[in-house]
Amino acid sequence: MSGSRVFVARLAGCTVFDPAGDRVGKVRDVLVVYRKNDPPRVVGLIVEIPGKRRVFVSIGRVTSIASGQIITTGLINVRRFEQRGGEVRVIAELLGRKVLFVDGSGEATIEDVAIEEVGPGAWAVSQYFVRRPKLSPSPFAKGTTTFATWREIREKQTGSEAQSAEQLIATYSDLKPADLANTLLDLPQDRMIEVVEELPDDRVADALEEMPETDQVSILTQLGDERAADVLDQMQPDDAADLIAQLPLERGEHLLELMEPEEAEDVRMLLAFAPDTAGGLMTTEPVILSADSTVAEALALIRRPELPPALGAAVCVTLPPYEPPTGRYLGIVHFQRMLRYPPHERLGAIMDQSLDPVTAKASAAEVSRILASYDLVSVPVVDDTHRLVGVVTIDDVLDYLLPEDWRSQNDDEPVTTHKPQGRRAVRG
Repeated sequence: MSGSRVFVARLAGCTVFDPAGDRVGKVRDVLVVYRKNDPPRVVGLIVEIPGKRRVFVSIGRVTSIASGQIITTGLINVRRFEQRGGEVRVIAELLGRKVLFVDGSGEATIEDVAIEEVGPGAWAVSQYFVRRPKLSPSPFAKGTTTFATWREIREKQTGSEAQSAEQLIATYSDLKPADLANTLLDLPQDRMIEVVEELPDDRVADALEEMPETDQVSILTQLGDERAADVLDQMQPDDAADLIAQLPLERGEHLLELMEPEEAEDVRMLLAFAPDTAGGLMTTEPVILSADSTVAEALALIRRPELPPALGAAVCVTLPPYEPPTGRYLGIVHFQRMLRYPPHERLGAIMDQSLDPVTAKASAAEVSRILASYDLVSVPVVDDTHRLVGVVTIDDVLDYLLPEDWRSQNDDEPVTTHKPQGRRAVRG
């Protein structure tokens, strides 16, 4: 096996191949077990294979670790990984732990772990990369780092001090929201909350939007009200409304009062609609411009990286005001059509008026038929006075049509029939 020493944090996200060069999956963690008189032994890798399934790959089946890739024998059990007693995940559980130097020189925090080949098909922890507490009061200062062997440190036993999640979060920085959600849900409950508390509000919001509702509620209930409201502010209004609807009425109302007024107003409006209607499915943040706006202005708006692809597929054209509920809805311009015209062309001259918007009371089934019949990714939603109040995107409809447990469902599990839940109206 090539590479006698490897740092675990650098393995996160590395591609795993079989002997033929076909991609098997990506490394998500390394699994070790503690021993009494020897350093922790590596038992295998946790690998994410297609379908978002995490499986265990025994270290004995790994034949090469080099240049950011891992080669296996190709024999992988695709049964979903389940952690056993005594097993420790290095990235998820070990990074960030406090340790004490046995020579009495103080404490440190584990930032990385090096594993080393100790025999054919056998690997063990060889060194810890640790950081001592900073000595300077400057907020930009950091403590010194050093390498320590297993015999030079021992873990600090504490039941009240939370484990640092800084290094763990660093390994999650490039994960897409759906992958981040799956990764968080795979963590032990206490560790997951520690990580959530240190993640930025927008990353927590992204992850919550990709989780089943029961997990969303579980995490939100463990956050303080102020933090929970900040996270809800970062969520898409329709997702925030769905989440608040699952909370006790009193807490839902309290969180709405703590949210930014504009965000709370959108959520309150959505809570007033039944979940199986266009109003219950829509998002209130479409791209809206006037008829006098140009193609160049529209392309600049839909080019924003934070805009979801489905919302960036078209621009709605209305009379002022240009925030939902807007002035009268005039038409829609799809981005493909904009690409066929010069930048100075007015949107009013090229907008599509043949597509009738749906009313907020239209059924989810009707919205689904329109999207399918006209090969659309979004459809405008108007109120009784023909003012634009939002758009329903294809991902909104898929979330509704798929079974409630589709995010956590195995390929070999039976599908649960979708049963819409009633959405409570939170009065303000």
